[in-house]
Amino acid sequence: MNRLTALGVTAGAFVAAGVTAKVVDVRRTSARRDELADATAFGTVHSPAQTVVAHDGTSINVEVDEAPDAPADAPTIVFAHGWTCTLDTWHFQRLALRGRYRMVFYDQRSHGASGRSHADSSGLDDLAQDLAAVLDAHVPDGPVVLVGHSMGGMTLMELAGREPKLFGTRVVATMLIGTSSGRLIHEAPALAKLAPLLRVASPVLDWGRGFNSRTLMKRWAVGPGASDAAVDMTDLMIRQARTQVLLDFYPNFVTLDTTAGLVDLGQVPTVVLCGTKDMLTPFKHSRRLAETIPGATLVAVEGAGHMVMLEQPGRVTEALQGLLERAA
Repeated sequence: MNRLTALGVTAGAFVAAGVTAKVVDVRRTSARRDELADATAFGTVHSPAQTVVAHDGTSINVEVDEAPDAPADAPTIVFAHGWTCTLDTWHFQRLALRGRYRMVFYDQRSHGASGRSHADSSGLDDLAQDLAAVLDAHVPDGPVVLVGHSMGGMTLMELAGREPKLFGTRVVATMLIGTSSGRLIHEAPALAKLAPLLRVASPVLDWGRGFNSRTLMKRWAVGPGASDAAVDMTDLMIRQARTQVLLDFYPNFVTLDTTAGLVDLGQVPTVVLCGTKDMLTPFKHSRRLAETIPGATLVAVEGAGHMVMLEQPGRVTEALQGLLERAA
């Protein structure tokens, strides 16, 4: 039996064994929909959608929360989410800071409501150019604080490498959450597990994502003590991502190297935050970032996993507020 056939048989057995689990999973998810957020249901916090056209014509979905009563010199906060996620990643931070700061949220290309790109236009250089386009369109002047999670953090670092003059002028502070600047693929257990399935390509991934996805989220995306609500929020968001997104963006992590921009990030106050149980971007990568970026502050969120914004939102918002005060 060759390797491809063996993987196919394994996937088939996995699907068969998971049929019952799928039924149970769907029932559990339906039962928990009312528990997804405290007072405001997850996925319902939005502003009117706007479109920014990227360098290659891809449409980038953007939402802006205005804050007319904020001080004139208050920075605009721009949020960049991670791989297979959407701008709903920032649900709790958005609620906590709404009205106090002007905030810009966008879906990365091929994610959420943004237009579809392809494998040859899904690199970090494309993502950095998208972020630059969002800044030019929605924050043409005034101070900016950039916040990026996972692939969004890599986007920020890539932008710093490409446009170092932005940092210390327009960009006055940055926050990197659960991310890495390199050597990731061999040190992240979840990414290593995913690699064989990606080689077989989309049919097996489609099968695997079609059942019991919540169990996978609980195992790899959040910490061991995550609440049911945090697991469900993560599952509902990531389940919406096209399988092609997994295939198109995965090579970024294999060849990841954003170290060129780290010194430039040190020109402004920078917070590096990560859950100590992160299986996708292990905590040691954040420690390495904090040691490399001049003057960076490392924040460890004990017991949290990769989706720390949903698991322990108060800790993330608190760290962001502290950064905003330093930037001021």
